[in-house]
Amino acid sequence: MSDDAGSGPESSLLDLADRLYGLALAEFTGSRDALVKQHRGTDLARDLKALRKPSTAAWVVDLLVRHETDQVEQVLAVGSALRRAQASMSAEELRTLTKQRRQLTAALTTTARGLAREHGLRVTEAVAEQVQATLTAAILDEDCARAVRSGLLVAPLATTGVDDVDVGAAVALPQALGFEARAVDRQEAAPPARPDLRVVPDPEAGARARAPAQEALEAAEAELALARAAHDEAGARVAELEARGLQVQSEMDELRRRLADLEASYEDVEEELEDAEEERDEAQAALEEAQAEVERAGAAEALR
Repeated sequence: MSDDAGSGPESSLLDLADRLYGLALAEFTGSRDALVKQHRGTDLARDLKALRKPSTAAWVVDLLVRHETDQVEQVLAVGSALRRAQASMSAEELRTLTKQRRQLTAALTTTARGLAREHGLRVTEAVAEQVQATLTAAILDEDCARAVRSGLLVAPLATTGVDDVDVGAAVALPQALGFEARAVDRQEAAPPARPDLRVVPDPEAGARARAPAQEALEAAEAELALARAAHDEAGARVAELEARGLQVQSEMDELRRRLADLEASYEDVEEELEDAEEERDEAQAALEEAQAEVERAGAAEALR
């Protein structure tokens, strides 16, 4: 972290956190502790000390938000459109946007892995899955989107879109929700180019290798075409099933709400039934008393 990262006590906690979480993962703890010493004796020092080091997956997402801001915003925009489509139950939009969601999160996860590699960190498959799950959560849940956009994630996110997510536990500060990380210019942040090391090919060796290489290329291209066709077909089927799943889930939610209403109505009817039964029993008793009185009066009249 540069010397001016925390230029004075007037620096806001969010500003300092933004800079801290934009550092290389290995630099986080040392830079945070240096800031704590710099602001020793202040409330800011206490708040800085409480900042948690992000998990690897959270750091990769934070890195992505700063270096590929436009791509991240594109994914979040798809999420907003997907939630609107789900609310209006537009099946066509759901199919299209669900497919686009999967494509975007997969592509953006690949970008994130390359970006992390540029910054000296190899992303494992397990971490990549957490990164993609976090991006998917940002699409499905508005609060998750705000957490991702903050660039202050300390833990990955995951949601089905219908469960509650404790996003407060996944960000460095409660104030992070609503904050947007500072974007980094990719050209300025790019590592220096390597020297151009060119190897002059042997013409004869190239001629010998050309024919089998061409055959291998054509075979590979044919395999690629088949794989793409199979992938597109499978992707379309997945998108269709996901859309149907969202529809069924929405219908289940509506049935749960309806059941809750019916249960409440049933309880009201039960109470009214108890009151009606008491009134009926009282009326029955009054009727029997009146009948007995009539019988007694009749008997008395007969004796006269």
